[in-house]
Amino acid sequence: MKCPACGRELVEMTAGGVTVDVCKGGCGGVWFDNFELKKVDNQSESAGEALLDVERAEGVAVDHEARKNCPKCDEQVMMRHFSGVNKEVEVDECPGCGGFWLDFGELAKIRSQFATEAEKDSATSAYFNEAFGEELDKMAAESQAMLDKATKFALMFRHICPSYYISGDQKWGAF
Repeated sequence: MKCPACGRELVEMTAGGVTVDVCKGGCGGVWFDNFELKKVDNQSESAGEALLDVERAEGVAVDHEARKNCPKCDEQVMMRHFSGVNKEVEVDECPGCGGFWLDFGELAKIRSQFATEAEKDSATSAYFNEAFGEELDKMAAESQAMLDKATKFALMFRHICPSYYISGDQKWGAF
């Protein structure tokens, strides 16, 4: 596979049971197949430490603004987006195979954002609540109002029907 950033040939590297493709001696970027990044993206995951210092050539210039093609899928342009709720690190993800390309230094930034999975979950919940909390609270209030109306209707219905239609009063009841 060719490096999407500098065009050099990628080399396989195994770190803690995860085999990734790195641009060794080039730009120092790392290719993660689908779900591999999740195995090394926290500080607590020691497997990722070996990937922080990929040998790279100092003179290699990488255009971080240029769109990159997936090294695995032919001619598939990767999407660029933020890696987490902090919006500090932009990564390239292939919409075809789900793999990630990280330029040199991006893995270190991702790993430094949260010390544990619990911290990441807490930050995600806070972001989700900030983005959607008000709307969800409104929907919950509307749902509660609908539930209250349905309960009132059911109570009125209960007085209209004979007791043998009410569940629990008879073994052979209709409800």
